[in-house]
Formats: sequence, C-alpha cells, structure tokens
Amino acid sequence: MGNVFYEPGKERAAKVGELFARLAPRYDFINDLQSFGLHRRWKKRVVKLAAVKKGDKALDVCCGTGDIAQLLARSGADVVGLDFSEQMLEVARQRGARKGQNGILRFVQGDAQQLPFGDGEFDIMTIGYGLRNLADWEVGLREMKRVAKPGGRLVVLEFGKPGNVIWRRIYFSYLRICVPLLGLFFCGSYKAYAYILESLKHYPGQQGVAEKMRELGFAEVGIVNILGGAMSINFGRKL
Repeated sequence: MGNVFYEPGKERAAKVGELFARLAPRYDFINDLQSFGLHRRWKKRVVKLAAVKKGDKALDVCCGTGDIAQLLARSGADVVGLDFSEQMLEVARQRGARKGQNGILRFVQGDAQQLPFGDGEFDIMTIGYGLRNLADWEVGLREMKRVAKPGGRLVVLEFGKPGNVIWRRIYFSYLRICVPLLGLFFCGSYKAYAYILESLKHYPGQQGVAEKMRELGFAEVGIVNILGGAMSINFGRKL
C-alpha cells in the first residue's frame, strides 16, 4: 500500500506541499530526534564541500527551515534560500532573524523545477533532503546546473540506499517503523513520516544521482557515504 502523501506525476507537488505545511512547526525537532541530532553535522559537511569563498553567490534549493542556507551565509556567501512551502519559509525567516550572518541571506518562494533565476547566476548550489521530494528529480538537477556559473559547485544531501543488503534492510525497517512512530507521537501523524521510506523507494539513491550528474556534464563527481550509505552527499562541479 502506498502513502497518502506520495503521489507520482503531476499531483506530486501538491501532496508534498500539504505534507510540509503540516510538518513545518515541528520539522526541526523531529529531525533532531530521528537522526539523533546528527543531521546538523551532515549539513556542516555539505557547506565544507561547497568550499565557500567570501562573496560567493549561493542558492540553497528546497531550503526548508533554512539550516544549510544559514551555514552558507555564516561562511561568507550571499545566499538565497528557496522553497515552495510558505510555512517552511516562515520558520526559516524567523530563525534567520535571530542569528547574525557574515553574508547576505534572503528567502524566496519558488519551484525547484522552474527556478526563478537566470542562467549562470550562482557559484554554489546546495539542496538538502529535497531532491527526493521533487516530481522529477532529474529536472531539478538540470535546473540547478542551468543557474550555476561555469565552475559552480553542486552539493546534494539526501537519504541514501546502503549497498550492503543486510544493513539496508535494517535501515529501511527503522524508516518503516521507528521514524513514523516519532511522527505520530510528536507531530500527530504516522503517515507524514512513513512518507520518507515511500519516497526513497522511488528515488535512485546516491549512485543513480552520481550517474545522472555525469550524464549532465558535471565534473569531479563524487559521493560521500554516511552511516554506511544510509545518508549520502553527492557533489560535482559544472564545467
């Protein structure tokens, strides 16, 4: 049986929008619980791989509540955080207002598959836990490549698919049972967090993303596997 929040095709965006509107108030809290707080370390690694230089223009796609965007700004980049959920952006703006930045930080509402920017505008492109949620993740990659400058860096943080079969079964069992229970107890919705595993089943994982990045012409494509591939970071540079 599928998940009420996972709808392939043209209805995907509306369902995901409904999901994140519901999760926004407790999103950060649940992330800390389900990852034991480790997601904050992984996001710092994303920024390290982005190799920020002061004054770089960065776009954090599917920015959610703004964790990665804030880290980029504190590293000296001028950052745009983009998300299509106004509820998530409201949390991001409130958090951003409470924290000092070294670079410029602003948040805008927009579609990751039709980025409202011109070609070659950004030195850095990041996306954390967003590529898997797009109706067409390949279109999302193409759009990020389009708006990146030549030499621009792309870094993708996402749930992964472990190569080890036994570990993958254990990990998927955790996503199928434990994570939805956290959602039920702390967010009032079992299905909202059962969505993670359902969406991951339809996602190619880190190897598939790396293959697509090479196909699109990215150079220096690499993968960082975290927790045996349960989490992953894909990265590359636009030629």
